[in-house]
This record gives sequence, structure tokens and C-alpha cells, in this order.
Amino acid sequence: MVSAKDILSDSLRSSVLIIKHKDKLSPDYVPENLPHREEKIKELGFVFRDLLAGDAKDSERVVIVGRTGTGKTATVRLFGKNFEDIAEREYGVKVKYVHVNCYRHRTLYLISQEIANALKLPIPSRGLSAQEVFKMIHEYLDRRNIHLIVALDEFGHFLNTANTEEIYFLVRLYDEISAIIKRISYIFIVNESHSIYKLDRSIRDHIARRLIEFPPYKSMELYDILKYRVDEAFNDNAVDDEVLQFISNTYGYDKGGNGNARIAIETLSLAGEIAEKEGSPVVLLDHAKKANSTINPEIQEIVDSLSYLDLHQLILLKALIRVLNKNKADEVTMGTLEEEYISLAREFNEEPRRHTQVYEYLRKLKVIGIINTRQSGKGMRGRTTLVSLSLPLDKRLDDYIMQQIVVRLKSKA
Repeated sequence: MVSAKDILSDSLRSSVLIIKHKDKLSPDYVPENLPHREEKIKELGFVFRDLLAGDAKDSERVVIVGRTGTGKTATVRLFGKNFEDIAEREYGVKVKYVHVNCYRHRTLYLISQEIANALKLPIPSRGLSAQEVFKMIHEYLDRRNIHLIVALDEFGHFLNTANTEEIYFLVRLYDEISAIIKRISYIFIVNESHSIYKLDRSIRDHIARRLIEFPPYKSMELYDILKYRVDEAFNDNAVDDEVLQFISNTYGYDKGGNGNARIAIETLSLAGEIAEKEGSPVVLLDHAKKANSTINPEIQEIVDSLSYLDLHQLILLKALIRVLNKNKADEVTMGTLEEEYISLAREFNEEPRRHTQVYEYLRKLKVIGIINTRQSGKGMRGRTTLVSLSLPLDKRLDDYIMQQIVVRLKSKA
């Protein structure tokens, strides 16, 4: 009988690798060029060009609106990176770009802390209010003659969490802070304009003076995006053109799709993995069809939210998948899950969190939609919480969670 070790060794030696840069298919990757978003970058440049004048005194604001997967975040990140460089190199003006995700930082205080951290601005250990931190940030920028562009991604989460006073302070900062030069400018990124227009008029009019819309991608546009990613990520001639046509026609907005480039790229990536697994040197149409049947757009937003979870929330989720697989069950008791979490945390050399914190993690995972919980009924001694996964048990999901855990652990090192 051939040993498991020999089987593994043979499979590794015989593996066909056609994806040379897997990271360039990641949702977090921002390429040097963004096909069909060049005009949006120009529009952003027009909004912020006055910052390049040596005597610029005003704060700028712009709202970016578009569905998930329309290139909002990537475009703004690429703009910010390049604008910083051009400002310093060509104009001798110091500009700092900071990207804040309001899904993770939903309060004014957390936003102020994230900006301060990005600027490497030391905050006194005594408790400061968010307003005081913002004043410190402005004074820091003033001393160093720096203009700051803050991109507030998924801004709707902040609007839904913060009170009116906090929103007013953030948006109308320079009504609260006296300054000759208004050094903090904003890019507000939202999925729909309704989240802006439902605000009080005194706030809305201050935000929505400029608006840049990101429409869903058409099939031809998705084809160009996929072709660009193929050139970056795959071996030469490793992806059949039929694959690109199929994916772009499936997701193209003009063909009845959702126009979501993120899902289109994920489909391409999965098709490549399927081809490698089957030992094919080329990604074929059949591989793309298999990938497409696997990916469920309805759960894509839930999967996207995994990148915003902290380390121990991810470990708890990994523990749930492990114990469900181990027990071949659809749900597990809170006690069993907590035991598995403690064991897994120690495997990662992490100190397990206490029961109260673990329960809070579960509550957040339920709010996001990743897990379901219910109280046990008849047939079990006492009342206990039963936990299940809202997504299908899938190796790709498990691998993605593990990938996110590794990222968090590396960032701590």
C-alpha cells in the first residue's frame, strides 16, 4: 500500500502551477492601472488639485458612490498613493493620504485613532475625546505644513452608528476648529447616495457638493479588467480567451449581470485553481463554468466582511468550522465551540479570551450574517446556545479564514 506521505509527495511534484502571482488576484490588491476607471482618477485629481498650490487654504470634500465591486476602493487608494507622490516630487507640497474603513472604525473616536496611528502621532495615555484627538491631528499637520486627505470607506456604517453631533463634527470640522489653513480634506465612499441624502440638510449640503458615481461594469469593461489581471497573475498563454468572454458576459451589467469586478476576478482565480487541481496547463471554459457554479454572489458580501474581523474572531470562526467538520454536524453547542476555540488559540500561541468576550464575538459574527445561533429545545439537558455556520462548509472558505489569520499574526510579529 502506498503511504499517505508518498501520495502527497507525488501530488506536489506533479502539480501544474499556472498562477504565478496569486496575490494579484486578491480583493485587496491594487494594481498600477485600473482599466475603465482612468476618468474617475482624473475627476479626483480635479477635486484636489488646489491642494498643490503653495497657499492652499481650503478643505476639499467629495462623495464616491457605487455598488460593491465597481472599483471605488481600488480607485481611491490608487489615487491617494499617486497624488502623495506627485505632490511631493513635482510640486514640493507635502500631502498625506489615509484610508479608513468605517466598517471596522464606526465611531468618531475610532476614526480619530486610526488617522493618528497612520500619521504615527503619539496620543497621550490619558483619555482624550475624539474632538481633542482631531485638534491634535490638525496641530501636527500645521507644524509640519502637511495637507491630509482622509478616505472614509464604507462611510454608511459610520452614519448609521454615530450620533448627529459626531457626524456634524467630522463633516464640519472647521466650524469647530479655528484654522487659517484647513488641512484635512475628505473622500466619502458609500454604496448608495441615499445614505448621504437622508442626513440633516446642514450636514448633507456640506458633504454632497461634489459627487462622483461609479457605475457597474459592462461586459466589455470586465473583459479588459480580467485580461489585465491575467497578464499580471498567470503564466503566458495559460488562460483561454473563451474564459474571459464567459466570465465578462456572465457578470457584465449590460448582459444582465451585477457588474461586479470583484466577483468576476474571484471567478477567474477559482477557475485557475480548478485547472491546476485537474492538472491542466491552460484554464479552459469548463473550468470557468465550474468556478461560476461554485461562487454564490448572494454570500459574497458576507465573505468580504471576513477581512474586517480581528484575529480572535477569525480563530473562533476557524474553530467552528473545525468542530463542525470533526463532528460531521450542522450545529454545535456553545460549550463545545468554546473548548475548540481555546485549543486552537493556544495552537497559534495566543491567549484565549474569556467567556464573556467569546460570547461578544459570537454576537458580532451573527450580526454580520456569518453564523446563526438558537436556543436548544427538547432532547438536551438544560438550555444551551447552539451555533451553526450560515455559509456552506467549503474548503475555500476555510482556507480564506486561515489566510486572514496568518495576515493578522504576521502584523503582530
